[in-house]
Amino acid sequence: MIAFISSFISRVMNTLFKGRKNIKLGLYGPPNGGKTTLANRIAKDWLGEEMGTVSAIPHETREIKIKEQVTIKSGKKELTFNLVDTPGIATKIDYEDFIKHGLSERESKKRAKEATKGVIDAIKWLDNVDAVIVVLDGTKDPFSQVNLTIIGNLAARNTPVLIVCNKVDLKKVKIKKVESAFPQYPVVGISAKFGTRIDEFYEALFTVFR
Repeated sequence: MIAFISSFISRVMNTLFKGRKNIKLGLYGPPNGGKTTLANRIAKDWLGEEMGTVSAIPHETREIKIKEQVTIKSGKKELTFNLVDTPGIATKIDYEDFIKHGLSERESKKRAKEATKGVIDAIKWLDNVDAVIVVLDGTKDPFSQVNLTIIGNLAARNTPVLIVCNKVDLKKVKIKKVESAFPQYPVVGISAKFGTRIDEFYEALFTVFR
């Protein structure tokens, strides 16, 4: 898996980031896929602090959040980047869905408005990031309209992509299905919540930016 990632991404990106400063690494994906959980894992591992709040309610992250100068190390290797956690991309946001999660009507409408703005901001930020980690819930069908929209936007921009198949701690995860859905990109299976295979993820990042 890592060998494949190395050969695929290094060809695309070896010259892309050479000499660049303030590299921006964006975390993208649908709501509740584990973007902020992964952001927290990275920030906790390397900065000693978490980045955002995680909730079972969709669209907990509704604003762009940035951790600057995140430096990860492995042996003599060192990599520094700005980590950009984005709101979950959705093609439809209905305040009634938040009511089902126990929020009041007023809170639900406010959250829906903020979430809609967050989606717009996230899409705008696609023009500002240098590479994207697409975080997908590996228990769900990867052939969703949202996923295809995200990948389509990235492909149109020729943005380098690494796909994270998250939640490998759950039995329903199907990494091969994610790989077959997006064969043009490398896929790493992890559990952002428990840190499973997180070292493979970090090694993939070194390959992306070297």
